[in-house]
Amino acid sequence: MCKKYELTDEEIVIGFHKLYRIRALKDFGNVKVNELGGFIEDEQNLSHENDCWVCDNAKVFDNAMVFGNAKVFGNAKVYDNAKVIENALIYDEARVFSDVRVCGENIVAGNTIIWGNANVYSRTKISPRVSNNGRVQKMCL
Repeated sequence: MCKKYELTDEEIVIGFHKLYRIRALKDFGNVKVNELGGFIEDEQNLSHENDCWVCDNAKVFDNAMVFGNAKVFGNAKVYDNAKVIENALIYDEARVFSDVRVCGENIVAGNTIIWGNANVYSRTKISPRVSNNGRVQKMCL
């Protein structure tokens, strides 16, 4: 597998987690070689496959994962075993944590907080709070 990014020496600490800014090693999607991204704790947080990316001051850490073509940007935080999959977008000041799964064509933005085993599927734009085994899903009747 060819790596698409590397960890830089720029680091920040959040609680007990040391995060590193990432840098693109090649062009992919809308990302250009040498472009700086956001912050991740280690390479387990962001897949080297497809076009997924973390940019701006966004942070992904604490066993969270971003893969597929998902994007995390702005000042968003994804952590504590959360997974952002497929074409999902997490941005602004959004926080996604505590075993949450966001997948499909979803947009999580603004000051949204999603936590506690919640699952977000299909095409939705979320701005409220979803928690405690909550599920947001497009229903076909």
